[in-house]
Amino acid sequence: MGSEFLSRVVLVTGGASGIGRGIVEAFAAEGARVAFSYLTSEADGVALARKLGALAVKSDLTREHAAAELVAEVKRKLGPVEILVANSGGLIRRASVVDCDLALWNDCLALNVTSAFLSCKAVLPDMLAAKRGVVVTVSSLAAHNGGGFKAVHYGAAKGGLYTFTKGLAREVGPEGIRVNGVAPGLIATRFHDVHTAVESRRASVEQTPLRREGTPADVAGAVIYLASERASFLSGETIEVNGGLGLF
Repeated sequence: MGSEFLSRVVLVTGGASGIGRGIVEAFAAEGARVAFSYLTSEADGVALARKLGALAVKSDLTREHAAAELVAEVKRKLGPVEILVANSGGLIRRASVVDCDLALWNDCLALNVTSAFLSCKAVLPDMLAAKRGVVVTVSSLAAHNGGGFKAVHYGAAKGGLYTFTKGLAREVGPEGIRVNGVAPGLIATRFHDVHTAVESRRASVEQTPLRREGTPADVAGAVIYLASERASFLSGETIEVNGGLGLF
């Protein structure tokens, strides 16, 4: 039996590395027609696109018209986006509230929340016309615990994305569009290689009931489920992918 995603058009924002890359690889393995955006990871993006036969598009999704241009290019080359995974995001840098200037605060909100808003706004006209579609956002455990060390700005941004997911689900659900999210915990990616000390990672693993860091494939599995018909009566929810760390 073939995959239900065979030839479906999937767009993953921020798909060149880390969690996004895992999601791109998972949909490609399911036979989907995959496109993904990247910004700084150009070499990784080009190599991944070549490896998978996917469409890679450089795009700064914090800019007002960038998402519309991205979605238009995907539509031209693959067809209307049927599944959007709004994954673009990041911490940028750690800073206490006292040391977090307005530029960092605004940049963090733009990278994590505005990018998702603009991406959803760009894909929704075709989804509304088709009376079907799936959106999956990628939030974080930080949305619930306020963020780690000197990461209140990141936690606030991911909390906004968590609420945006619920609000959008209420808005477009009557039109046949499902909106859900995933909230990863400690996932072994470049993000934590750059932003999280080894000692902090070890401490998180010790507090995690499953006693390990997650992988991009762990998150991708939850995204595939939410995008599938097995989740056809699920909307407005966010799945915690954190090995049980959020229980505490």
